[in-house]
Amino acid sequence: MFSNQKAKLNAGDLLLLVIAAFWGATYLVVKELGNAGSISGLMAIRFVVAAAGLWAYWFFHRSPFTKAEWLLGVAFGVSQTLVLNLEAYSVHFTSATNGGLIIALAIVTVPILESAWRKNWLPYQFFIATLIALIGLFLLIMGNGFVKPNIGDLLMLVAMVLRTFHFVILGRTTQGKPVSPANLTTVMVTTSGVLMLVTNPIAAWQTASNYNGYDWSLMIFLSLFCTSFAFIGMNWAVKHTSASRTSLLLGTEPIWSTILATVLGGELIGPVGVLGALLIVGGTYWGQALEAKHRNQQNQA
Repeated sequence: MFSNQKAKLNAGDLLLLVIAAFWGATYLVVKELGNAGSISGLMAIRFVVAAAGLWAYWFFHRSPFTKAEWLLGVAFGVSQTLVLNLEAYSVHFTSATNGGLIIALAIVTVPILESAWRKNWLPYQFFIATLIALIGLFLLIMGNGFVKPNIGDLLMLVAMVLRTFHFVILGRTTQGKPVSPANLTTVMVTTSGVLMLVTNPIAAWQTASNYNGYDWSLMIFLSLFCTSFAFIGMNWAVKHTSASRTSLLLGTEPIWSTILATVLGGELIGPVGVLGALLIVGGTYWGQALEAKHRNQQNQA
């Protein structure tokens, strides 16, 4: 399935684009839920509900957990929690634009680290494609304006570095190994949920108490679709393709968030934003084709 050399999206790519769309929707959902309680309480509830959904799924399939799945799941659950919390707290000090551009650097740093780790560099055209996508991202979100660099930018930079290592190490430790993406995700999300809950259980309880029926419907969507399903899909993609390809396709997330903000939130996107979106699509489309061709050539060598 993933050996196609043509500039053509396959089923795995479409899965990643769907995940990017779900993650794009989280901005509006979190903004809405943030009015009913604290962010720390929201995150704890999100991952506890997501973990409950994953364990319910496991109950019907009963796929035995391996020692590797437990160890990797806990380790990556901890790193995932660190990244998410650093991102969440950084926005208290910096702008969404600064934070978005810094975390988006993973589009470039992931393939660099993965290529260095494998000692097998992707073709230079791939990095040109990622640079085009990064410029497009800059144009898409620059309308929010910048703030003077501060501690928030530093926190987001640390989060970006951790995310880079998280992606690459996850790929290196699962590719070619008998690791179930569903089992791995279940342990990862459960670990994150437990850590977030025990860190601030009062905030989680108070936030949950403030939720009405509409809030809970948003939370179910955020937990099951944007977390449980999305993380299983991401872990599956990293295992079966590469961290570079996964990071590049998930980099289309700002396009989806912009579309949803325009359609549902009533926000406007100018010609510069449209140009940015087109550059992201073009760079991503070109980059995924180059990565697929390169990986296919390596498999045939």
